Amino acid sequence: MLKKTTYLTHSYEAPDGHTLASYERHGGYQSARKALGMTRDAVIDEVKKAHIRGRGGAGFDCGTKWSFMPKESKKPHYLVVNADEGEPGTFKDRTIMERNPHSLIEGCIIGCFGIGAHAAYIYVRDELHLSKERLWGAIREAKAKGYLGRRAMGLDYEVEVYVHTGAGAYICGEETSLLNSLEGRRGEPRLKPPFPAQYGAFGCPTTVNNVETVAIVPTVFQLGGDAFSRLSDLHGFNDGGTRLFGVSGHVKTPGVFECAVGLTLRELIYDLGGGILGDRELIGVIPGGSSCPVHLPDEVVNVADDPRFEPYNGKSILDLPLGVETFRAAGGMLGTCCAIVLSDAADPVLAIHNLMRFYKHESCGQCTPCREGCGWIDRILTKIVAGQGSIEELDRLSEIGSDITGNTICAFGDGAAQPVLSFVRKYRKNLEDYVLRGGKSQTGRLEL
Repeated sequence: MLKKTTYLTHSYEAPDGHTLASYERHGGYQSARKALGMTRDAVIDEVKKAHIRGRGGAGFDCGTKWSFMPKESKKPHYLVVNADEGEPGTFKDRTIMERNPHSLIEGCIIGCFGIGAHAAYIYVRDELHLSKERLWGAIREAKAKGYLGRRAMGLDYEVEVYVHTGAGAYICGEETSLLNSLEGRRGEPRLKPPFPAQYGAFGCPTTVNNVETVAIVPTVFQLGGDAFSRLSDLHGFNDGGTRLFGVSGHVKTPGVFECAVGLTLRELIYDLGGGILGDRELIGVIPGGSSCPVHLPDEVVNVADDPRFEPYNGKSILDLPLGVETFRAAGGMLGTCCAIVLSDAADPVLAIHNLMRFYKHESCGQCTPCREGCGWIDRILTKIVAGQGSIEELDRLSEIGSDITGNTICAFGDGAAQPVLSFVRKYRKNLEDYVLRGGKSQTGRLEL
């Protein structure tokens, strides 16, 4: 059921929504004052009760991640916020940084205290100039008010927040690549273990969280962890609270909307997104950024041996609540929860060709399966689109994608392979048309 909320978006439309004055009118920084009056363990327990699944795509529980940080260490601890947001089709985090940056700064204060850190680094994609400007402005305002600094919130706990500009590489959205880049190294993933909680930024214990994950933390302490979790329709799946949902592509009103977790794709596309552009037919939707498998509108949910799915089995994938576990069990992936919608005005062959050009370009090249596989897939798709491909090469796309999956240091390889595997499986007829008809599209006209 569609339940709109405004915990993060309360000031999105206000001209001064990014300022401290606006944030304080909505109770800003009271949650940080409350959290800093608790113990570290109590802060982490409250976040665990909230069941915040990571909003960056992986969906790992935030409170559990915080608990991995060592209680005592001779080395300093760090909180690193992943604001790289380079996933095609994803644009929610920048709205927080541009329209409500203080929610992120307050979340950093609480997060630093919870994990025993005194410094937070917000790693922002280079192109997001307004985001960086608004964040630095919020930091200055918070420091002037005494919310940051040697005595954060007037208490005996130091917290500093810094904005670090990335260099525009998609791979730096992967947490260990981001840490390398933060240190001035080449943006390549690290082998794990050791994990960042043991050896992260500058060789010290580090927690890496997504922007939205950290920004919603003040709401948890405003409402209480249990109450926040119950806002969700999926608290039975340990997927709590509210989150930002994005929708783009062939919809009438693309944008970012805040709702309780459990919104369906049908509600996102037709209620919030206003329906399909030009009232055309829906032919596919990617639920959460380009690295997620695509779904056809006539797909039916069929999850056996899990009674939680009984209300959804036999229904359209469009009516399955958007959750980390729900879409994983249904053979998909929630990702960043920013859906890309394709109408019958689109050509799915051109769409996947476009996506694979992106992944070929953005592969860091460290792992052979990813480096060579993405290039190989792109070359085959280029031949198919030009009318020079063969059925044998079309079959080979699935082989190459399967060989990439699970054989790389980081999840980039899986994120590049999943789209091509799902597009080849679900739009096979469209791809065969290109092969058999000499590159002439029979279905769509537009590229994603």
